[in-house]
Amino acid sequence: MGAAGDGRLHEAPLASEAVFDGALLHVRRDRVRLPDGREATREYIVHPGAVAVVPLRDDGRLVMVRQYRYPLKRVLLEFPAGKLDPGEGPFATGVRELAEETGYTAREWARAGVLHNAAAYCDEAIEIWFARGLQAGPQQLDHGEFIDVVDVDPAELDALAARGELTDAKTLIGLLWLQRWRAGAWPLQWMAPP
Repeated sequence: MGAAGDGRLHEAPLASEAVFDGALLHVRRDRVRLPDGREATREYIVHPGAVAVVPLRDDGRLVMVRQYRYPLKRVLLEFPAGKLDPGEGPFATGVRELAEETGYTAREWARAGVLHNAAAYCDEAIEIWFARGLQAGPQQLDHGEFIDVVDVDPAELDALAARGELTDAKTLIGLLWLQRWRAGAWPLQWMAPP
């Protein structure tokens, strides 16, 4: 049903140009041939990819972060996350981001899956990882980064989502994965860090 190579729907690139090259995001404008032979323009953001971590405390609570998101002009409650650095794999990114944003390290890790949060205009892929066996340490925030670390009960997070107060896509998907894993429907394979 969701085959990526379905030729009937394929759009063939004809030309591509850089519209904007920033420190994080790059915007491209492509001319494509549509399945019916006509041409169209596609504008999209090129992103290096990211990792979101669902940190599980031994008592069942979740370690989360609160931070101001400038495009939305408000503070969001989110799972810790960050972009892949050049040459860095997703697992290393997850380990780094968890330590930087929360100060925690983890004894065990499990890769859940990947999400594309804005496929209509961005190629960003966010890998979801779980971490447990947490050990506290100091935050290692980047310059200009201001983050509060909070513990949240999963039922409270679910209630926030039900009321429409939890709007971050990676956090909603992380919560879904957590619920499905705890219900025994979506298994995780745990591993120790190298």
